[in-house]
Parts: sequence; C-alpha cells; structure tokens
Amino acid sequence: MTIVVTGAAGHLGNNLVRLLCAQGAAVRALDCTRDWRSLAGLPIERVEVDVRDPAVLAEALAGADVVYHTAAVISLSRREWPLVHAVNVAGVRNLLAACRAAGVRRLVHFSSIHAYEQEPLHLPVDEERPLVSSPRLPPYDRSKAAGEREVRRAVEQGLDAVILNPTGMIGPYDYRPSFFGEVLLALGRGRLPVFVASGFDWVDVRDVAAAAIRAAASAPSGSRYLLSGHWVTMRQLSLLLQEITGRPAPRVFCPLWLAQVAAACYGACSAMPLAARGRPLLTSVSLQALHGNRRISHQRAARDLGYAPRPLRETLADTLEWFASHKQG
Repeated sequence: MTIVVTGAAGHLGNNLVRLLCAQGAAVRALDCTRDWRSLAGLPIERVEVDVRDPAVLAEALAGADVVYHTAAVISLSRREWPLVHAVNVAGVRNLLAACRAAGVRRLVHFSSIHAYEQEPLHLPVDEERPLVSSPRLPPYDRSKAAGEREVRRAVEQGLDAVILNPTGMIGPYDYRPSFFGEVLLALGRGRLPVFVASGFDWVDVRDVAAAAIRAAASAPSGSRYLLSGHWVTMRQLSLLLQEITGRPAPRVFCPLWLAQVAAACYGACSAMPLAARGRPLLTSVSLQALHGNRRISHQRAARDLGYAPRPLRETLADTLEWFASHKQG
C-alpha cells in the first residue's frame, strides 16, 4: 500500500512523513523543491513534482492508496493572488483529478483556520462556520477557502476525502524555516524589541500530523476537523520563551492599531523590527491574523480522533532545542 504526501519536504509534510515511516508505511514523497534536507535518511520514494503540472501529478499518484495533501503557498502579502490561486486552488483541482484517475481510496486535505470566517469574535469557531468569501480578505485566506470548496464539491461527487483545518503550526524539523518558526527564532534570540498587543492559536505540528493519520484511518468521508492548540497573547508567548531561554522578553508594548498603521504606511514593513531572510513577517496580513477569533474549538477532533494537543511550553522547548541543534537558534 503506497501513501503519497504532497509538499513532503515542508514543515508539516516532513513531520507527517517521519511519523508514517515510523509506523512502517511505504511513503512516496512529492515536492517541487530540490531541497530534500528535511527528509534525508528516511526510507521513502522521492518525486519532484509541481501540483500546477496536472500530467506529472497524475503520474506521481499512480498506485496510491491514501494521499495527504499538504502542498500550499503560504503568503503574508496581498499581492500574490496569482501564485496562491495557481497552487492553492488550481493545484487542488489538479490533485482531485489525479486522485480520481488513480483510484485513490482516501484523500486527507489540509486546509487552514484562515479558510473560516472569524466573526463574530465572541462566539467559538467550529466546523459549521462558513468559509470566507470577501474579496477584501488576504489572498491566502481566500485561496484556502476556495481550495476547500473544491474538495467539498468532489466529496459530493463521490470522492472519499477528509478536510483538516489546523491553526498556527510550530514544532521541530522546521528546516526552511516556516513563517511561524521565524517568529519564534526572533523572539528566542531577543531580536524583537517590541511586542504587539495581540495573540494567536498555536498548535504542535506533530499533533497535527498524528491527527491526520488517525483521520485517514477512521474519519467518516466528508468530515472536517479544526485542529487548534492554545491561544496566547504575544506577551504570554514571549514570557514562555523567556522561561525557556533565559533571554529577557520584550518590554515595549505596541497597540495593535499602531502596528496596523505602521504596516499600512510602510507596506512591506521594512521599518518594522521583525523580518528574516529578506521576507517581512509583520505585515498587514499577519496583523489581521493576530486579530482573529481566540475561541477555536477542536471538540469534534477530540471526540472522533482522540485529539489532545500537548502543552505549548513543551512545543516551544522542543522547537527551540531543534533550532539550536541545527545552528538556527
């Protein structure tokens, strides 16, 4: 039985592949990158493929029993709609067609918390919340909602698929590193002199991967699961990192509205203190995400999948230890 993981060299993808390999699965890892460091030494079949290429993608899925679709473009920009649509929407269509052609038994599709409407903020977000649709929302949010709609339509047409919506994933084996990994590195190194008065829901990428495997094995076709973790303010996150690293947390408070004004004025936020490898991390899009709903329910996943996210402090300690051991901390 062959299991295919798209986006396999990414943060979620490689954690999922590692867990599948530990369980003895035969894994075919698909990615468009030539950087396979995150999967080095694992007993897998590697295939370089882009989800925007339907012919190559269909060939890569031949003989697959289960497909985990993690491949996506994560964008903090409002100017990348062509790219995020090509991968996160058209790429999903290509994958669905390839799954049908290959006779895939089950698809596990990774969507995002950002695909769901966040308001009203005083009510918990659960799987019955509508998907976002406003053109005023960031391209990433709209693309993930559109991609999820494609999967829901495919389910109505008979495809066996399950949809997972994780929140902000952090954890070890973050080779590139991810946007959230960059945030932790900046805070952990003491290179963020101010903190924004806001918060986010963080979940361990290993818990998301484990839930995905359980969903593939036992979730009803067409089911959807929010995989949230722990909502904390950026100040609370900074204090947890201070406990772990011993480095002082930022002391300067920046109201969210002021950060939003700065983001609007500077566009790419070159004047803001949080940026890495030439890519800005504090943008109008990321600030909007920090103003999202803090009540995200994973009750359905707990009931059906036995999902129980580990303590945030454990995740942070493991992540920073991994970064340090790989000379990124």
